[in-house]
Amino acid sequence: MARVLNFSAGPSALPEAVLKKAADEMLDWQGTGQSVMEMSHRSKAYESIIKKTEELLRVTMQIPEDYHVLFLQGGASLQFHTIPLNFLTKTKKADYVQTGAWSQKAVEEAQKLGDINIVGSSKDKKWSYLPALTNVNDDADYFYYCYNNTIEGTQFHQVPKVKAPLITDISSGILSQPFDVSKHAVVFAGAQKNLGPAGVTITLIKKDFTDRIPGGLPAMLDYKTHIDNGSMFNTPPCYAIYIVGLVLQHIQDLGGTGPLYDANQQKAKLIYDFLDNSKYFYSPVEKSVRSLMNVPFLTRVADPEASEAVNKKFVKEAEAVGLVNLAGHRSVGGMRASIYNAIPVAGVKKLVDFMAAFEKANA
Repeated sequence: MARVLNFSAGPSALPEAVLKKAADEMLDWQGTGQSVMEMSHRSKAYESIIKKTEELLRVTMQIPEDYHVLFLQGGASLQFHTIPLNFLTKTKKADYVQTGAWSQKAVEEAQKLGDINIVGSSKDKKWSYLPALTNVNDDADYFYYCYNNTIEGTQFHQVPKVKAPLITDISSGILSQPFDVSKHAVVFAGAQKNLGPAGVTITLIKKDFTDRIPGGLPAMLDYKTHIDNGSMFNTPPCYAIYIVGLVLQHIQDLGGTGPLYDANQQKAKLIYDFLDNSKYFYSPVEKSVRSLMNVPFLTRVADPEASEAVNKKFVKEAEAVGLVNLAGHRSVGGMRASIYNAIPVAGVKKLVDFMAAFEKANA
């Protein structure tokens, strides 16, 4: 069976070279006679895997030495509570900017633990833009933003300029382009977009920021627990971390995030140019803040029932030609193409050609 082009928002496509390497090593990792899936996380073999993965991550993301690198579980969603539990500790105030479903969930968790100031929200226009920042607290424990909004298709192309320490969720933007970790106190990402399979979350914490962590926290929700134990306080998601290492090595073989960024810009231009010139499809997102990775799009069919029928037809016919997972998120409808690193430029060209043919047949 031929492989499809997988435009899922996550878990998403992985590079074929990585999948083939993992397949080759499935039964016997480097002469150990066992799979990484079976390997003790306390073994020297696995210790070498997680150490190498961290080294590759530091090189690929240019992570400064004064940052801890953690491999955690629970997805980005668990970080929504763990972050305020650990860092909403001095003034008990934090600034959050609401730009979509995931930042909204982060707000809801943080509000359980302290005084959360909403410094901007784009909910009034269905998250189609990024709001101006107002009433920012210079003495806030931190300022939180979601770098790339997976569902809504918006992205911060510049880091917010505030005095409070920055914390950001880069789950769906990680490794898509060069990113300055050093401007942030905490950076985290669920792996299942550009980095690897679901099951592991990467969290980067500036070392001096850990001084704010109070004592007496539940062990698994205390960042110091994981720092002190090298991400192995309990059994980590061993196989997922191994795949992350393979992905990072693959990126290094390609020349780093620079070439990926060039390709990602080409892909984004292809699909956005088509949408902007189409009389049938359109992007609901303000041009200046469009995501490089997640492209939601709608049809101009006005009647809601007819529009939904067209959406379903589009998704079904796309699947028939090997273009899969193009349905929009259930909360917004329409369609969405997530054009992560593993999607080639030729794959986006095939999608655009299909969209043009569908428009001609249905407009």
